[in-house]
Amino acid sequence: MSETTHDSASPRDLPLAELAARHGLSVSGARPSLPQYIRQLWGRRYFILAFSQAKLMAQYSQAKLGQLWQVFTPLLNALVYFLIFGLLLGARADMTNHEYIPFLVTGVFVFTFTQQSVLSGVKSISGNLGLVRALHFPRASLPISFSLQQLQQLLYSMIVLVVIVVSFGHFPRWTWFLVAPVLLLQLVFNLGLAMIMARLGSSTPDLAQLMPFVLRTWMYASGVMFPLGYMVERADGPPWLGEVLEANPAAVYMDLMRNALIDGLYDDSMLATWLFAVGWAVVVGIGGFLYFWKAEERYGRG
Repeated sequence: MSETTHDSASPRDLPLAELAARHGLSVSGARPSLPQYIRQLWGRRYFILAFSQAKLMAQYSQAKLGQLWQVFTPLLNALVYFLIFGLLLGARADMTNHEYIPFLVTGVFVFTFTQQSVLSGVKSISGNLGLVRALHFPRASLPISFSLQQLQQLLYSMIVLVVIVVSFGHFPRWTWFLVAPVLLLQLVFNLGLAMIMARLGSSTPDLAQLMPFVLRTWMYASGVMFPLGYMVERADGPPWLGEVLEANPAAVYMDLMRNALIDGLYDDSMLATWLFAVGWAVVVGIGGFLYFWKAEERYGRG
């Protein structure tokens, strides 16, 4: 009596995994390899851009002033901070109005870019479960789209920022060309941070309620409204505390933008600040992407 070979086995006798492999089937929603995932994202580049533009247009569609609120909101925040920190609390150090007001508005606009990227990133998966469950696409498309939305909003605000800077006597010079690499590095950092928050927010929706408090603390620790070194010295803190605070990514990108736009604000070399900016972008940008990709098959389940 001849033995039955493996190839002639009945389908019901084969393990499910082997049976699926024989017929070219794969696990639904399985995580692709990293190169495949990057290729999929590149293939969805037009969707990512279109989705970010649609979200941007819809953001203030119910307001009578429409997209003007993209600029009015950070400007009104800057006005409130000027009244409280610039006039009432005297946190401007020895800066005059023609230095402090551009300093403050630049800080508000740059920090808002990161702040809104985090807030939109943390809800990018949990707030779009219908889309995630209905369509197959690389889930990183969502936090990337929301970060690009915030970049487009910042670019509109930069027009107003340039007008304010010039109005206070800081005219174009060669350092203005540094604005582009600063924004690029901050965008990469924001993308990584948004993807980290997207993964955390997908499993912990309550994180969206906590993040405004975390971000407010980060804003105060980053020198949006006042020079960090001056406030640490005024509070009689140790010198190393000021150095640590100035190395945090929000402060780094604000300092580089302020140095590029505002003449005579910083006297020391910015080499260390540039190194921190590159380091934060590489570590958080790449690390955040890998962290998000690792959980690709879990988004939208449960």
